[in-house]
Amino acid sequence: MKIMVFGATGMVGQGVVRESLLARDVEAVLAVGRTATGLHDAKLRDLAVADLFDTAGYAGELSGYDACFFCLGVSSAGMAEASYTRLTYDLTMAVAEALVQVNPAMTFVYVSGKGTDSSERGSTMWARVKGRLENALLRMPFQAAYMFRPGFIMPLAGIRSKTRAYRIMYGVLNPISPLLRWAFPRQVLTTKEVGLAMLEVARRGAPKQVLETGDLRQLVSQVGS
Repeated sequence: MKIMVFGATGMVGQGVVRESLLARDVEAVLAVGRTATGLHDAKLRDLAVADLFDTAGYAGELSGYDACFFCLGVSSAGMAEASYTRLTYDLTMAVAEALVQVNPAMTFVYVSGKGTDSSERGSTMWARVKGRLENALLRMPFQAAYMFRPGFIMPLAGIRSKTRAYRIMYGVLNPISPLLRWAFPRQVLTTKEVGLAMLEVARRGAPKQVLETGDLRQLVSQVGS
């Protein structure tokens, strides 16, 4: 498989890139983002793009891939709905529309979040925007599209969040992460599990298109079976 990752320097993106590089059936990984990953691997190619909205400027680099793992995202804290919509809905749809033109047979995976509002009418702004985005992506003519709604994600293998507050939180929680996973099995995943689940839907699909934490864990249990 040839894999494309948007947001490869974020915490989830780092995990996905790592698992993709380790996977024997992945022959190439394209990491697309505003900055390079800084990683060196024969499978990996960085594509640093100053303005991701300008898809016409880099769409020529995106053809020939089997799957896109879209891990870009921003926190809605302190943001107006119009600004959050631009960076969440508008950007993702601009990329998806460019991709479906050059890779209509690809699998598109979007990392959404637990609590996303598919009705698009709820009171929580971020959930409403992401719900509208999920619905729009599911209507696009990709070969397959999956919406991942993980809950709490624990970083592994030295992966760190780019957000300072999250780094502090993970530093506090890391010693008790096994206990958290035992106590809340349907709410806690690791970066490794999210990456493995993405690769699994790219290989074999999934029984449904919107996947919660329990669904993702079930997919991971099937890897290699």
